[in-house]
Amino acid sequence: MASPNIRINGLMSPLQGALLINIGDLMAADTSPFRNHKLYFCNQKLASSSDSANMEGTISNLEEGSNHDIDKEEKAIDATKAGVKGLVDSGVTRIPRCFVHPPENVLKSSSKSSKISHQVPIIDFEGFESCQRSEVVNEIRKASEEWGFFQIINHGTPVAVMDEMLAGVKRFHEQPQEAKAELYSRNPKQKVKLFYGGVVLTKESAVWRDTVAINFQDGELDPELYPEILREELSEYTKHMTKISKTLSELLSEALGLRCDYLSNIECMDTQALACNYYPVCPQPDLTVGTTKHTDPSFLTILVQDNMGGLQVHRQNQWADVPPLQGALVVNIGDFMQLITNDKFRSVEHRVLAQEVGPRTSVASFFFPGAANKFKPYGVIKELLSDDTPIYRATHLAEFMGQYMSTGSSISVRSPFKVTRPC
Repeated sequence: MASPNIRINGLMSPLQGALLINIGDLMAADTSPFRNHKLYFCNQKLASSSDSANMEGTISNLEEGSNHDIDKEEKAIDATKAGVKGLVDSGVTRIPRCFVHPPENVLKSSSKSSKISHQVPIIDFEGFESCQRSEVVNEIRKASEEWGFFQIINHGTPVAVMDEMLAGVKRFHEQPQEAKAELYSRNPKQKVKLFYGGVVLTKESAVWRDTVAINFQDGELDPELYPEILREELSEYTKHMTKISKTLSELLSEALGLRCDYLSNIECMDTQALACNYYPVCPQPDLTVGTTKHTDPSFLTILVQDNMGGLQVHRQNQWADVPPLQGALVVNIGDFMQLITNDKFRSVEHRVLAQEVGPRTSVASFFFPGAANKFKPYGVIKELLSDDTPIYRATHLAEFMGQYMSTGSSISVRSPFKVTRPC
């Protein structure tokens, strides 16, 4: 008869002076009278919020001691519709194993400890419309060729607009779970949705991040579709991002040695998709990341980040920090831009670290062709070819993004479009 302090298929209470013995898988052969039992470790530090009961069961399943099943973990977290924030609110002290990355993916080397002697370039846009334009263009050319990343200051977007957008994103993610649940979705066709960075996106381990994604690719969205808690901030911020993207389109065109309206005329940056990111405090930041190393599939990405830090760029086989700079926007070249520039401008790997402090918030604006040009072919710009040997074949947005979705964000989407040449 089992001790009253021990429950089979349930919680096992501590017993002073006792040793716990369980039968292993090899002992529990099909013909054996012995059974093996799955062990569950329940975290008792649960929040007092209304969804704590649901999260308690989720944590028990996620911390299962055997038969690790990533798909099961994914579904368990999705079922709560609370994402990573829900795990943190429930009081987890160990991250579920679907979030654990190989050690080489979370090695936190940075420019502080590496041989990298330079920061990501900072470009002052003051006077770019007049006497300083050629200098700004030259700095953009150098940064796009050597780094693929740069920060811009004095760009015309008010600091207040940027700060209010970040504050609105933070407010949204810190609402009670039930206030956000209706937006929680994995449906790729849903224009406004909340999700966490699961394996389904990365094709690797999950990442310690929740995201509100807003897709404008089919044109202007009805503002009523925006989350009410950041509706005003979102409307104002996207107007400014559209404006600065047009400025960058001109300057990048000139940096390529083309007419200032070249990129505008080929309509490669006519629409944007937003990722409003929230990186909760992580109890084990040495085991996971906020965003895994990746390149962006866009033509161009513009990012605003708060002062928490964590963004890194891969350069010279080291990870270089992109330190937060008040009033700055971070700009990076996307895979599609590298393709049409025949590798003149570089799309480089970057990532976000998980941290014990936080939360961290950021908003990324990804610029693509609009829906009307979804099947418009984009190939290497002929004016950039010194001979008839483009590195990449032409493709269109639908094919390019289809490749990205099938391979995952951690693998460069450009490789399948390289031209195969005879030996």
